[in-house]
Amino acid sequence: MCVDGREIKASESNHTDRIYIAYNKPIGITCTTERHVKGNIIDAIGHTKRIFPIGRLDKPSEGLIFLTSDGDIVNKILRAENAHDKEYIVTVAQPISERFVDRMSKGVPILGTITKPCIVKPEGKYVFRIILTQGLNRQIRRMCEYLGYEVTRLRRSRIMNVEVGNLRAGQWRDLTESEMAEINAAVSDSRKTALGDDYSELADSEVEGSEINASESDFSEEVEQTARAEKVDIADIKHASKTIESTANNSAARKLTRIDVKKPVSTNTGKKRLSLKKKR
Repeated sequence: MCVDGREIKASESNHTDRIYIAYNKPIGITCTTERHVKGNIIDAIGHTKRIFPIGRLDKPSEGLIFLTSDGDIVNKILRAENAHDKEYIVTVAQPISERFVDRMSKGVPILGTITKPCIVKPEGKYVFRIILTQGLNRQIRRMCEYLGYEVTRLRRSRIMNVEVGNLRAGQWRDLTESEMAEINAAVSDSRKTALGDDYSELADSEVEGSEINASESDFSEEVEQTARAEKVDIADIKHASKTIESTANNSAARKLTRIDVKKPVSTNTGKKRLSLKKKR
């Protein structure tokens, strides 16, 4: 297969050609692959290979985030039901009470649901440590706000078995072989696709510890750019015959039935709907 005249080669079976890095994101960096956004995470890192973040930290937050060139591992790590730990150190404006710790631990009503039970440990008068296994939109800030607390600093210190350690803000490093071995073992039974409402709370552009299909959003950016460069009315595309010969993967030739797309039809909600009809 060639794209723009360049041959696309298969990835190495042992994944040695793939990038896996840990980055200590500073405050003010936006976790987006859109290069026109000032302070985007890709320009901040300046890696020579094409990479994208696994999940996000919102702009006012800081701390550990993974980036990779491996789309296969992204969803495995991010599936909420896989219960992979993410640890945060949070500073609030008011002194922490026992009631606050108890309520945060048991679950708080936000975004139309009750957050899952989590581990919350006081670290000081205004500081606590929290370990989450889910990632709702700006979850920690919303939980604190519900209980009348304002977050003044939020730093993610750990994802699964990887800690931010001695990485200074703005620094990154490659994940070690042992770290990747543990990660791969932890996600070996994980799904790579979404179920149900995994992405239901991801409308905002700034997301805190959120479960997002980073590879899909990253690659869709290129698709959108291509579409803008050359718009085609698919209803006007004509085919010479009703079937297409296919010999994919060196298999026997097969005949594929042509599917035509009808012109968009406006619905009573004002939205347009595409319908398909099969040529017989």
